[in-house]
Amino acid sequence: MALDRRIVELYDEYTHKPLDRRVFMNRLLAIAGTTAAAEAALALLEPNYAHAQQVAPDDARITASRFDQTVDGVALKGYLVTPKAEAKRGGVLVIHENRGLNPHIEDITRRMALEGFTALGLDFLTPLGGTPTDPDAARALFPQLPAEAVVAQGRAALKYLTSRPDATGRTGAVGFCWGGGSVNDLAVSVPELSAGVVFYGRSPDLAKVPQIKARLLIQQASRDTRLVQMLPDYEKALKAADIQYEAIVYPDVDHAFMNDTSAERYNAATAKQAWARTVAFLKAGTGTA
Repeated sequence: MALDRRIVELYDEYTHKPLDRRVFMNRLLAIAGTTAAAEAALALLEPNYAHAQQVAPDDARITASRFDQTVDGVALKGYLVTPKAEAKRGGVLVIHENRGLNPHIEDITRRMALEGFTALGLDFLTPLGGTPTDPDAARALFPQLPAEAVVAQGRAALKYLTSRPDATGRTGAVGFCWGGGSVNDLAVSVPELSAGVVFYGRSPDLAKVPQIKARLLIQQASRDTRLVQMLPDYEKALKAADIQYEAIVYPDVDHAFMNDTSAERYNAATAKQAWARTVAFLKAGTGTA
């Protein structure tokens, strides 16, 4: 049985405003009616990282390692995964949600490597000490993260991916939630980006849209009304600037429909469809066979 929509919307408010956890729990209890019902709802909504294992870290087809380099004076840390098969391939920067670089995003990075890319899941909270294990503590750091630090890290990471000896010379980025908005910001700020995939992310500064050089794939959820309402103005700006893009609003799904660690919001069928589109788009954009 589906959760009360008010609970799903409250959880989205909690994760994106964000609400203080005590305030969130009090409001959740008021809707759910009992502590047991509130706890059951929370178990369906909050990430369970035990499920973040579509691809095992020791999968024989990939090589995964912790990443720690400085590029153009910018300190980068994250999770680097490459296919074991030798070939020239595009690089893909994987940008996390507002929980930071967690096991789910690391799994997404491994999945991307299995598709034939050099995949880098970057920890954008590195300037603030890195991603904490507590998701609430991670969320609390994002308002402290300067926009220029995000762009600087993204630019440096894309330069690293482009400069590898196994690189095609073209790079893509895929981001989720906060990361989706960050893909848009990189598109307007880093002309070297070849292809960007936005999953349920906010639009960039529309005045800067004419600066975009990358092809874009924008994927939103129909129930994510705040972001869907932004889309028409963004599309208008993209069309006016003659930017190559595709925008898709998937019906009857929630924000975070790709996140298989959140049972209530994950939609397997839509996730499969969106992932196939993402991979095809990034392969075309980065020259990856």
